[in-house]
Amino acid sequence: MAVAELREAVALLVRMPLLLIPGVVGGIFAAVLWMTLFISGTFFTSRLIIIFSLILLLFITSMLFMIRNNGGTLMTMLAGGIQYYFRVLLPQLVILFAIMLVFILCTITFALLGQASDIGLMMFFTIAILIPTLMLTFFFDMTAVFEDRRVFESIQRSILLVSNHMMEVLAFFMVSALLCAGVMFGLMIVWEAILYDKLKPIMDFTDAEREAFTPDQLFALIGQDGIWVTAILLFVGVLILLPLLFSYKACFFKKMASSPIRIEQQTYGEFDSKGRWYKY
Repeated sequence: MAVAELREAVALLVRMPLLLIPGVVGGIFAAVLWMTLFISGTFFTSRLIIIFSLILLLFITSMLFMIRNNGGTLMTMLAGGIQYYFRVLLPQLVILFAIMLVFILCTITFALLGQASDIGLMMFFTIAILIPTLMLTFFFDMTAVFEDRRVFESIQRSILLVSNHMMEVLAFFMVSALLCAGVMFGLMIVWEAILYDKLKPIMDFTDAEREAFTPDQLFALIGQDGIWVTAILLFVGVLILLPLLFSYKACFFKKMASSPIRIEQQTYGEFDSKGRWYKY
């Protein structure tokens, strides 16, 4: 199931080039964030991440609307993004708030039990809460756009679909992870090949020097040319992955949503004196 939808997503991008617009916008944002990190540090970068995320969400929602309608112009695409923007944004905020609330409650509980300093235990519970929550609610944006669901309805629908198609969803995540790893690995090879002469001194570092290596030292090592090369490759990576992954997610969701949901009917009855079951 997962591989067939990936081929469908690629065909979708070829047939509707406008779906690449979120990738272009996201790639520009990624390059700008990288350059801002180099020029101004983390203070301005952290604030730009929030602003860019809110803007990028509009283009992603527009992309989903266009996939839902199986085509359209740039204006109808953006109009659909505006129409469904808050239907996608609000469930995100609800999920984020729920995760933060559970994390705070766990922190308070551990503090009362005297385990607040146990970082390993805290990390375990954080991951144990975060991963299932994100997995179960992963398709909330698809349900909001493709099925016109409201805030809590979209989250509930996502949980229901994932629960009933767990193996298919796991296969989807595996294919997506392999896709991301392949693109990132390819870009890393290109990055290292272009900047080989600048990165060569790192090979002579001792273990202690590698552990103490900081981002500022990396910036100084690769220089201005390396900064621009990294920004361009970041743009290319986001340009490829963002439209492909969201198109893949949309195609997978449509296939999953069209499959019947298995609902177990509870039967009532009783056993007689000989152990035979009689249904009411």
